Amino acid sequence: MRRHLLVAAALLLASCATAPRQAAPEVPEIVQTPRTARSGLAGLTAGELVGHFGNPALQIREGTSLKLQFRGRSCVLDAYLYPSQGDNTLRVTHIDARSPNGADMDQAACVSALENPS
Repeated sequence: MRRHLLVAAALLLASCATAPRQAAPEVPEIVQTPRTARSGLAGLTAGELVGHFGNPALQIREGTSLKLQFRGRSCVLDAYLYPSQGDNTLRVTHIDARSPNGADMDQAACVSALENPS
């Protein structure tokens, strides 16, 4: 009987515990690294990117972020947009550029190739 009371008390106490609260996700600050600054895309909105390159080949939304992918004959450009600190407008914070086979590529060269398709 005593053992049953101990188990019941432990279960009662466990049911009173609250789940740990998850902290709000940190929003990355828009920082122009030398590579993203060189591409000239850091800080642009999704609408500005679409106006510049046309409709993206791929659009992925994850939480509050957005990934837009633009493809050309010679490169693939991934632009990652996160809410800005002041007004929550999604802006480019990071860029990845690669050749169609997956090898890293200079961002400025990829931007140029997408702007001037041959």
